[in-house]
Amino acid sequence: MKHLTDQEITAAPFHDHLVSCALCSARKQELEGALQSFAAAQKRRQLPSIDDPRARLLARLADASHSAVSQPRSGWFAIAACALAVVCLAVYAARPIRFISREGAAIPNPRLTPGATVLMSRDDVCRDSRDSNRTVPVSLRKKVFESYGIPNAEPRAYEVDYLITPALGGADDINNLWPEPYGSTVWNARVKDALENHLRDLVCEGKVDLPTAQHDISTNWIAAYKKYFKTSRPRNFDN
Repeated sequence: MKHLTDQEITAAPFHDHLVSCALCSARKQELEGALQSFAAAQKRRQLPSIDDPRARLLARLADASHSAVSQPRSGWFAIAACALAVVCLAVYAARPIRFISREGAAIPNPRLTPGATVLMSRDDVCRDSRDSNRTVPVSLRKKVFESYGIPNAEPRAYEVDYLITPALGGADDINNLWPEPYGSTVWNARVKDALENHLRDLVCEGKVDLPTAQHDISTNWIAAYKKYFKTSRPRNFDN
């Protein structure tokens, strides 16, 4: 019978969680990608500017890793140091996306994604059959992930979504796009799609004016969902 080390016993719950959580697995890949990028830059002697706080943190992590290899410490201290380093980097990397709560995880950073529209009237919106779910070009998707600090994001964990849907006059502009998580919250991309369709119907029926619909969905789409569906949680959610 194999006896597990202290490190293996401590790591087991985290490994099990990573297997079952797509978002955490994606974050792990992003952190590993960041460390690999730093290691490659260090090898080429093209280090990131020390004025960049993220670069400073990565530099400290690299130094700590080197010290841990050359000067072994006690098992528990090493585990605690590694865990703290990973947590610090994860918190810092996640900061731009504002993963604050179950609802906060689904709301884009307003500095990066304030929303953008094209000049369209209510009649234009109701005549036009613009596809709300059309694919965002790969080059633009890459820029969106980079702007949010997650260039190595796992595609299946996110949808690069329009804040103001094209069906309501939303523009094909990076200021109107953000990486919306699929699994971190019940307020996900599929729920937002239902709001977009409902708002367009309300606009075309003359029950809501177009500027109001655009404002509400871009300011806080979850609050807009609750307002227009008159509910505190997504429909058909049985938990």
